[in-house]
Amino acid sequence: MTDIESRIDTTRPHTARIWNYWTGGKDNYPVDREAGDRIRELHPGIGEYARADRLFLGRAVRHLAAEEGIRQFLDIGTGLPSADNTHEVAQRVAPDARIVYVDNDPLVLAHARALLVGTPEGRTDYIDADLRDVDAILDAAAKTLDLDRPVALMLLGVVIFIEDDAESYAIVRRLMDALAPGSHLVLSHTVVHPSMPDVDAAVAFWNEHGTPKLTQRTPEAITRYFDGLELLDPGVVPCSHWRPDTPADAVAMYAGVGRKAE
Repeated sequence: MTDIESRIDTTRPHTARIWNYWTGGKDNYPVDREAGDRIRELHPGIGEYARADRLFLGRAVRHLAAEEGIRQFLDIGTGLPSADNTHEVAQRVAPDARIVYVDNDPLVLAHARALLVGTPEGRTDYIDADLRDVDAILDAAAKTLDLDRPVALMLLGVVIFIEDDAESYAIVRRLMDALAPGSHLVLSHTVVHPSMPDVDAAVAFWNEHGTPKLTQRTPEAITRYFDGLELLDPGVVPCSHWRPDTPADAVAMYAGVGRKAE
């Protein structure tokens, strides 16, 4: 057994593997599928959130590469490889785009080589690190990215694992402070909302049985991550409503894109 394999716990459901299951992937185990099905019983629309978040990633990355001229992406909380990963979307628009992925899930690390197959003109890299390891992430990312030029910081469904509000805001602020003017923050987050009580039930089940535990926040609290940035229209909204290609129902994943002023 390799060191990576020894770190993979197949006895407890894991969020990245359940997300993979909901989006049609095969990098999951029976314990993940069982938990995923139970969560869907509590909240039948939950699988749509995973798909909506992935579609949001694609729209946001395409916009940043095509309309904002971004050529560098730092994707923290990568998750398991699936269709239209950040480098695939960005390099279709700009073959010379550079992407650095960051995750601390051993199963993601085991599949990381699938994230490293980019265009000959561009570059991709993978860092095995926790979101809290800000200095280590930035030092390693600087080997591939030029942090003196604009970078898109991708934090999709990852700050939900930082329970303390002050700590989570501080982490995002430290990362953005280290990036050049013209950089962008792309962030999505599970929301707590009075109109969606079944979401609370699903999250409670997850936090009792799964790992790592997650934190819900209000739309107002999620908007605070963009303090000091110029929010792109339409602001912080259900990720399915962020510049959708076709009309879509609201989901309990809110998202936004903000720009660091010159």
